[in-house]
Amino acid sequence: MTLPLITVTKQGLYCKAGDFYIDAWKPVELDLVTHAHSDHARSGSTKYVATAVSEGILRKRLGQDIDLQGVEYGEKIKLGETWVSFHSAGHVLGSAQIRIEHKDNVWVASGDYKRCADPTTEPFEVVPCDAFITEATFGLPIYQWQSGAATAKQIYDWWQSDLSRPTLLFCYAFGKAQRVLAELRALTEQPVYLHGAVQNLVETYRDAGVEMVGTVPVSEMERKYKFEGDLIIAPPSAHRSPWMKRFKHPQTGFASGWMAVRGNRRRRGYERGFILSDHADWPSLIKTVRETGAKQVYVTHGQNDVLSRYLSEIEGVDAQPLETLFEGETES
Repeated sequence: MTLPLITVTKQGLYCKAGDFYIDAWKPVELDLVTHAHSDHARSGSTKYVATAVSEGILRKRLGQDIDLQGVEYGEKIKLGETWVSFHSAGHVLGSAQIRIEHKDNVWVASGDYKRCADPTTEPFEVVPCDAFITEATFGLPIYQWQSGAATAKQIYDWWQSDLSRPTLLFCYAFGKAQRVLAELRALTEQPVYLHGAVQNLVETYRDAGVEMVGTVPVSEMERKYKFEGDLIIAPPSAHRSPWMKRFKHPQTGFASGWMAVRGNRRRRGYERGFILSDHADWPSLIKTVRETGAKQVYVTHGQNDVLSRYLSEIEGVDAQPLETLFEGETES
């Protein structure tokens, strides 16, 4: 699809006026990265530009030796015939919306974003624009979030409800796990044990100044340690894996926005489900489109057909689906 400023190509979203791509899904010369989740940050490109605070995670995921230019939020850089700046998306550490100014036209590619308060990220910044590219991962009215603090209290109470066995909470290793650990600071000083995939990224968050409850890698504990009364956080890929054999009769839970759908917890094989997402819920998606003032809206991954139809028919916005390879909230 060819848009006034952006073209969807086999390599990704391309801005000809600036000669760069945004979250390219194949190697390109210049890739502007909104954040370090694997469907937005891919290896192999010649040069990357991203927020300075996301540099640690990007280098862990794409390689320490990548050619990466880090920029501060709000800092303008000249690329070709455009001025580009990065603005907080409130999604995960270092996540950004990319503002593109070309002549008298302003576009914003939002990447993934959320509007809920989160102690591990900068708050979402509304960026006025003429055209807005938005996600729609949870683009249905059934998806409406409570605060992260309220969900953390539910997790804490569940953990404390049975101190005779280990408590295993599964959630995404980048973003969700660190958010839980940060919210738990208000509730406990007890350390939380971590799967190696989570521990690796927790240290990057600490290096960026994010405060979280104390953590201990599971791998550092003696084999005879039973973890009774302990909370352990692991990625979904560890569920029902050989790694779980270390824990005797654990209670299991999963933290995700998908837990808003009745039956998902049971189908995935968890005892408890906690509704917690790093993406915008339905009211936030509508609110954000309104606040940007965008007259054109392009809706990517998730329920893009539903959201674009609602925006067109109810909000009176020129909105249409935009097919990309972004995946939204997945277990990878």
